Amino acid sequence: MARKRRTFSKEFKLEAACLVLDKGYSFPDACRSLDVGETTLRRWVQQLEVERSGETPKSKALTPEQQKIQELEARINRLEREKSILKKATALLMSEETNSIR
Repeated sequence: MARKRRTFSKEFKLEAACLVLDKGYSFPDACRSLDVGETTLRRWVQQLEVERSGETPKSKALTPEQQKIQELEARINRLEREKSILKKATALLMSEETNSIR
């Protein structure tokens, strides 16, 4: 029978990665105590290292700072798209107004 895929909270992932990076646990020891696969834990640790170096991760961030950065980047992207739409609409209205004057 197939094993059901488990999901973990951001807090759990962060704490698990901190066990290895900050508390000095080895990967096998941390995996046994948390009941997670070693590949999974290595991915979380790698992601936390990237976040701590200041890079914004491609996947969902673990640290609150990087989560905020991702939210702000998404907001900037949305606002830039809206601005582009408004520019195009203004240009279209101006061209129609110019054509109607002639």
